[in-house]
Amino acid sequence: STLKFLPSALPNSLLQFGGLGTDTEERLVEHLLDPSRYNKLIRPATNGSELVTVQLMVSLAQLISVHEREQIMTTNVWLTQEWEDYRLTWNPEEFDDMKKVRLPSKHIWLPDVVLYNNADGMYEVSFYSNAVVSYDGSIFWLPPAIYKSACKIEVKHFPFDQQNCTMKFRSWTYDRTEIDLVLKSEVASLDDFTPSGEWDIIALPGRRNENPNDSTYVDITYDFIIRRKPLFYTINLIIPCILITSLAILVFYLPSDCGEKMTLCISVLLALTVFLLLISKIVPPTSLDVPLVGKYLMFTMVLVTFSIVTSVCVLNVHHRSPTTHTMPPWVKVVFLEKLPTLLFLKQPRQSCARQQLRQKRQSQERKFGTGTCCCGLEEAIDGVRFIADHMKSEDNDQSVSLARGIGRETRTYAPRPWRIAWGGEGGFLGGCPEPSRTGFLR
Repeated sequence: STLKFLPSALPNSLLQFGGLGTDTEERLVEHLLDPSRYNKLIRPATNGSELVTVQLMVSLAQLISVHEREQIMTTNVWLTQEWEDYRLTWNPEEFDDMKKVRLPSKHIWLPDVVLYNNADGMYEVSFYSNAVVSYDGSIFWLPPAIYKSACKIEVKHFPFDQQNCTMKFRSWTYDRTEIDLVLKSEVASLDDFTPSGEWDIIALPGRRNENPNDSTYVDITYDFIIRRKPLFYTINLIIPCILITSLAILVFYLPSDCGEKMTLCISVLLALTVFLLLISKIVPPTSLDVPLVGKYLMFTMVLVTFSIVTSVCVLNVHHRSPTTHTMPPWVKVVFLEKLPTLLFLKQPRQSCARQQLRQKRQSQERKFGTGTCCCGLEEAIDGVRFIADHMKSEDNDQSVSLARGIGRETRTYAPRPWRIAWGGEGGFLGGCPEPSRTGFLR
């Protein structure tokens, strides 16, 4: 019966229909790319004065990297190109209503659009994908490409910077009298964009540029306006620098007798130098601008150097002996009389032994004043000992008071951020009590 042969006849019919579709596409491709009617080296224009309009649009797939030192931006883009070729037209009714066909891009004419501001020598696309050709001759070509474009890096506000990198596209061999480049969209497409961990995309505007002095020049330029995400540099660079810099104010709170003032100063200075070297390896070696974080580090290094010089002066004054140095009168007036009053610095209290020496001296003066003569050797030795002890005590107190005055002045006129964070104006060390007479050397 007829039903017996139906299962065996069905696969054969499917094969015939499948072969029919394959034969149709094969006939269409052979018809379009017939060497007798199509030459891929010839521009698709009916005459020499006709322009071929090429619509161009960039789709950003990934912002791979921005190399600040080499000033290169690496991107993964899809370059959409559309134009019309009158030679690649057909009647769909003659080819089983087939309205589209995919042809190898290397077998048809291409408008050789390349990236002009390329930085690595690869001007063309990385993969020549097939082109989609419609029956009316319109061609849609979407090749992917990984471009390395030159980008001028502005390092003034690093790491809180915003960059404007451009990508300039133009035909390599055709000028404006042969090809007219048209911007398909005012902005680049982000439909298939993969977010970057280091940069935020602010805007991707596109524009068509012409040269008034050159009627044959035309290009399509896209501006990649990107902003750096500063979290990485804030955690690993800025916060450690601030903490290390804040340690410098502690130098003025260390007692002179501990012997660690200079060690702390030099350690802070070396740490800041290391961070400055790290920044120099990141930013491009340009003399036009200095990064903001570099200015901050240089300023703090100057302050730390100033604190080292001040500590040396304070230590020198503190450890002076009255037998080797004599305090000038102007130093006594400035640091022992004027500055303590302005800086609210209290003088050390008079000890009981000094009061007894002063009372003994006054009694002896009254005794000599009444006419009583005491010329014994013992009284003479006691008088000399009293004078020596009194002078030594006064010199020691004056040296310590001088060191206190210098240290308080340095701390008072320290930069405001230091004083707020460590020494005063609400800082957590602003309420520290005054140290002892021998332990004060800020």
